[in-house]
Amino acid sequence: MSAVRTVEGPGCVTWWGFGPARDLLSSDTHRVRPHGELNILLVGSADPRNILKTITGLTDSDTLHVWVIENSMEVVARQLVLLYLSLLTPENMSLHKKTEVFLEVFGNSEIRKETEETLKHAAAQLSLSITNTLFSDSHTHPCLDTSLLKFKERDELVRIFKLWERPPSVPASVRKVWDARVRQHLGTRYDSRQGCFDWDLAMKLHQSGCGVISKHQYVKWRESGVAFEMREGLYQTANQSLLSTRVFNHRRDRVAVRGYWGDIVSSPYLSFGIETENKDLLKKQNNQHVKTAQDISEVNVLALFECLSTRGSSLLNEYEPNPSTSCSQSTDSLITEEKIQNDPPASQTHTEPEQHPAEQQTQVLDLLSVDGVKVTFLSPDSLKKLPLKKKYRNLFKTIYCSASMVHQLDSSLREITAPDAALVIELANFLLDLSKEQVSGFADKVNEIAEESGFTVTHYQSSDVYAVFTRKQN
Repeated sequence: MSAVRTVEGPGCVTWWGFGPARDLLSSDTHRVRPHGELNILLVGSADPRNILKTITGLTDSDTLHVWVIENSMEVVARQLVLLYLSLLTPENMSLHKKTEVFLEVFGNSEIRKETEETLKHAAAQLSLSITNTLFSDSHTHPCLDTSLLKFKERDELVRIFKLWERPPSVPASVRKVWDARVRQHLGTRYDSRQGCFDWDLAMKLHQSGCGVISKHQYVKWRESGVAFEMREGLYQTANQSLLSTRVFNHRRDRVAVRGYWGDIVSSPYLSFGIETENKDLLKKQNNQHVKTAQDISEVNVLALFECLSTRGSSLLNEYEPNPSTSCSQSTDSLITEEKIQNDPPASQTHTEPEQHPAEQQTQVLDLLSVDGVKVTFLSPDSLKKLPLKKKYRNLFKTIYCSASMVHQLDSSLREITAPDAALVIELANFLLDLSKEQVSGFADKVNEIAEESGFTVTHYQSSDVYAVFTRKQN
């Protein structure tokens, strides 16, 4: 059983990772950085931080194919939206604004009205794109591929995006939903919650190397769920991408409740806001950090988006030669054809005979086409099935697994990994409800699972956020 399932603070839905972004092909994971055609499998990564970070280390001749497995379609939908926002062209949205919108959607329970409109537009475009894959086996964007999901899973994605696009007219108060979670988590300590928040920050996060997370921003997030406020405005609109459905047993009936069921303790600052290559951002005055985790998150995400813009190009401009483009290699045609149905109702999917691809119009999504990069989403239950398919044999250079999905790993991993593959597993260091003994015990369990799966530890220290293993040689 994974650590995340044993505590209430992280919740039952993982919306972001419990560790900073990593380049999964760097020297930290491989003795020698691999090049050429590269395949990576992400199991339960929850957000695109590792995808974006890995892209920054690619050379012009490298091609990267990322395969993603999540444990629910709601997390897949959110991954798609965050990747969609990442691929918006500079012509449609400036890099600075895109950074702000991305972080709002990524880490805020409530967002600005303007950001909500962007989220609705992204959901509408992705809904159309996924609906088109129901009529053909091809994907409708060169970087985002959902064609390998089952029909019912793509139907579910369309339903989720429709809900985001047209949320309930009288939505539940997100603040009340958040407060109910905090009350449930703290119990009798709720009235002294400020002291609980201070303790978690000072004695757990700061002691674990996250001193850059400021008290003001952390406490505000613990109180309201709003982590990033980079612009003045009203953050009062529910972030639909962070709401999900949880089924409870009530008086012998099963009742579905829509609310916020994710992390309320560790914070979204961990993904982009606790590490930086710019040491000026880590300077202190009077033993206090000058910059905050929000500042560092903004700088890091902006740098990732600048790299995407350098490697990518607008699909609408690809019909004309562009001699100034720095990236000329590609593994795909990198041409997106968006087949749009004429007013398709939400209930119509692949079962409607009159909705034939030949009758649909073609539209090119104005998103960045990132040269040589493709992200494919697989079914939640597909990890056990990959070794049974020949195309996945010895395919992956790196497999990443989150703390919440470690229990799914077994010896069949050897069959789908390359001889020099790396296995990267997220540890429980930032699951704040766990004691030091539980964190250490979880790390020991991870080592045991990796050993049984045919991997040997590369390097591990008790302070490490990730454990890195290398496949054993035959």
